[in-house]
Amino acid sequence: MNLANKLTMLRVLMIPVYLVLWNVDALWSGYAALAVFVLASLTDLLDGQIARSRGLVTDFGKFMDPLADKVLVMTAMVCFCATGRFPAWALVIVIFREFAVSGLRLIAVEGGRVIAAGWSGKVKTASTMIGLCVMHLTVPTLVDQLCIWVIVLTTIYSGVEYFIKNKDCIDWKNL
Repeated sequence: MNLANKLTMLRVLMIPVYLVLWNVDALWSGYAALAVFVLASLTDLLDGQIARSRGLVTDFGKFMDPLADKVLVMTAMVCFCATGRFPAWALVIVIFREFAVSGLRLIAVEGGRVIAAGWSGKVKTASTMIGLCVMHLTVPTLVDQLCIWVIVLTTIYSGVEYFIKNKDCIDWKNL
């Protein structure tokens, strides 16, 4: 297993650690959960750079890296949702976008085409991870709301962009 894939797997292994820390009822546990979330988010940045710069791009990495990102982010969102700090409607929008884009990618693959991550998808991922990091801090409700809206709007924008740029993958006449 190459270094990039090891970093991806480290991110996957950090998710249950994050969950345990989130659920520990201690003054320090929220900050420890934040530290794990930040480290896991940084592995996302590093693994892609390492894979591309060293020619270590693998099918495993193409599959596991975005999956690890989604599970990490969804885990944090569900935790915030459970405490009432992240509204369920926003979580549903994020989940819907992820399923829709994954479905579009499956349709494209059947047609012999690979849909690479777009710029707006990368912005969505970065803004989501940053927004969730900010929400881990004790911040005013207004800041939470701003983070949620940035997450929702970048999620919607990137999802719509994926479908517009790849609308030829879908046979609209036979729907």
